[in-house]
Amino acid sequence: MTQIQVGRRAAGIALASVTSLALLAACGGGGDDTEAAAGTGPGGKAVVGEVAEDAFPGVPLTFVSYGGMFQEGQEAAIKDFGKITGAELLSDGPTLPAKLKAMVDADNVTWDVVDTGASEATKNCGTLFMPLDFEKIDISKTPEGTTGECFVPAMSLAEVLIYDPKRFDSAPETWADFFDTDKFPGKRGISGLPGANAGPIMAALLADGVAPEDLYPLDIDRAITKLETIKDDLVFWKTGAELQQMLESGEVPMAYSWSGRGKESEKNGANLEPAWGASLHMGDSLAIPMGVKNPDAAHALINFYLGKDQQEIMTEKTSYSPVNVDAQPEVDELTEKWMNTQPEKLEAGVAFNYAEITKQYDEISAAWTKFMGE
Repeated sequence: MTQIQVGRRAAGIALASVTSLALLAACGGGGDDTEAAAGTGPGGKAVVGEVAEDAFPGVPLTFVSYGGMFQEGQEAAIKDFGKITGAELLSDGPTLPAKLKAMVDADNVTWDVVDTGASEATKNCGTLFMPLDFEKIDISKTPEGTTGECFVPAMSLAEVLIYDPKRFDSAPETWADFFDTDKFPGKRGISGLPGANAGPIMAALLADGVAPEDLYPLDIDRAITKLETIKDDLVFWKTGAELQQMLESGEVPMAYSWSGRGKESEKNGANLEPAWGASLHMGDSLAIPMGVKNPDAAHALINFYLGKDQQEIMTEKTSYSPVNVDAQPEVDELTEKWMNTQPEKLEAGVAFNYAEITKQYDEISAAWTKFMGE
């Protein structure tokens, strides 16, 4: 086993996508005595990774994420929360903004903590997601600049070109190779997620010769034009399970993939390699829906999730990199292969900039929905 330490610099680079969204603790309020159960420090202020014993007896809390090994790893990281506090931990997924909006509009919110994108949490801050109270969530161990008014980081990952080396005469190395169907023939798996699916837009622009420093604002029309050149070879996946099925069955010899799904597919027997020269580095986020029934318990669950031990568990089970700078997960060779926070991998790829993406959220969403549906 290899012990990996993700320091403040490496984790910060991996999550540079949200650095410019540093709305840190803008709405943090001082917890009163009735809120002390959410923390364990002086005056009830939260201490990362800790929670008071028997704080929430019988309280149901539903954790929502994207299913598969990722959600299983997250749930393994937080399972002791229920044992300590007496809360009843439930799970649901995948995260669907339309479903959450219907809950909020009906004033019948059954989700308590939601894994979502930073751009979604930013755009919908104060409407679908509540501003967080940073007296109840200790962010002192999260990478600088990775927390927004309505979210904290959930993990660091890459969206990366992965491929079966036995299916090609040479190894694809760049996003241009993803679009080169003559040199690298065969179907390509690609994200079919709804909303502002900026990753494929970024990949298309990089493949079309746009320099990383010139990506923003995203030239959406140019990207769609590039994507149209290989649309007949694209196979859209809408869940991580669909993506893994494509990879493990050999349906596609190449895919735009979440790094952790590549690891899980290889673990299940697929022959895969990541091309870090075609990687987009990002981080998921945790947020609390508006209208949640027990916001103190939801805050406490997030605070617990961010703990050192919990982040080590999450990484060891998923290969997604931790967001506690003190975390030192012990990982095997396969997990290390698919982690994205090693300096050489970060330098080879491009980081998402969610501040810029949020500005174009509606335009990206409309263009991507139209492209998938045509």
